[in-house]
Amino acid sequence: MALKQRKLCYHLWENFSGCRFYSSRVDWDKLRPMILERIKRRAKDYPVRAMIPVANDVVNARALLIEGVSSLIKFIPVKACKRHAKNQFHTWIDGTLNDILVPVETFHLQNMFQDVITHDQRFDFERVPAVLELCYQAGANGCLYNSSSTSEAGKNDSVVAKSLSQHELMSVARLTMEAWERFRSGVQKLLLVYPAKVCKYCSEVHIGPSGHKARLCGVFKYEGWRGTHLWQKAKVDDLVPPKIIWRRRPQDPPVLLDKGREFYGHAPAVVELCMQAGATIPVKYFCMMKMQGFPPPP
Repeated sequence: MALKQRKLCYHLWENFSGCRFYSSRVDWDKLRPMILERIKRRAKDYPVRAMIPVANDVVNARALLIEGVSSLIKFIPVKACKRHAKNQFHTWIDGTLNDILVPVETFHLQNMFQDVITHDQRFDFERVPAVLELCYQAGANGCLYNSSSTSEAGKNDSVVAKSLSQHELMSVARLTMEAWERFRSGVQKLLLVYPAKVCKYCSEVHIGPSGHKARLCGVFKYEGWRGTHLWQKAKVDDLVPPKIIWRRRPQDPPVLLDKGREFYGHAPAVVELCMQAGATIPVKYFCMMKMQGFPPPP
């Protein structure tokens, strides 16, 4: 009688919940070839033809952005703090291109669905800019042939930048601002189609569906995860960090003080650089900048 009641409860729960229960005994030796075969069939669907123009546009926008920022920092002073410790005064030095456009690198894969990179293989794969790896997997033409870092890419623009007039500088700022918007918008579109992962602990980025096993974080005793990445879906800010900075408004004091930090505005470094060079800033940044906000107390 008890057995019949148990079976009846099982079937009632199955009908109302809409789910079925299976045995936990799975023959992985038979299931593994099926999974690998499915992955191989899935690889034939990439790259998506409709996204190839988007990938090419992202590569072009990145090149224009690097060229524009490299020119603007020759005229607009940029400072960066060389210290990273908390509760210490800033020690300012001249900023570089990498202080405006933060480089993010990842492993370069020949095939989007290739085997997972192990820890022992971490030196066998080239490290390339994450955005260019994303564009490569999306079918961009020759995007990795010019995959140098942003600092190296900007060294060739110093001679051109010295000869810019005020009107030309404003034009460069406007084109740089447009390239920044195109760049981030294109990366966002690609992330809707192509898988990308980011580690919750160390911000390591991997372009692909499965992540990798190279232990680049958690190697110290105080890091409880012990080198295993905790992968989650990557967003635009993970591949293109906006580098948010403080900005001085007309109503602020000449030197920003710590006691007024709740009143000061913020802005991505690229946006602030273009604004100071005379470019028109999109309205969506006004709230972050606190354009009409109150000044800090005296």
